[in-house]
Amino acid sequence: VQLQASGGGLAQTGGSLRLSCVASRSIFSIPIMGWYRQAAGRQRELVAIISNMGSTEYVDSVKGRFFISRDSAKNTLYLQMNSLKPEDTAVYYCNAGPPYNQWGQGTLVTVSS
Repeated sequence: VQLQASGGGLAQTGGSLRLSCVASRSIFSIPIMGWYRQAAGRQRELVAIISNMGSTEYVDSVKGRFFISRDSAKNTLYLQMNSLKPEDTAVYYCNAGPPYNQWGQGTLVTVSS
């Protein structure tokens, strides 16, 4: 499966952005999909994951602000980001978990203070 992420850009503190990740095939049977991010000089970290049953998990720093969802009809994974903070600035990557272990190309999110 190939993944194409989009939706990044520049936002102000407190603003919102929605990231999208379109898959080249049906995502219905992909057990786990997720969003990760990598800030400059830091390791890539998990932001949120969602199962094909709709169960979600978030890193503590984004709980209550970010919301992950998936639309199997559109083969698309989303990340709604609200109340953005400068520390959310990073390149965001979508991921299809095992057995695919596939990454999207990344989309840059910059939050200005």
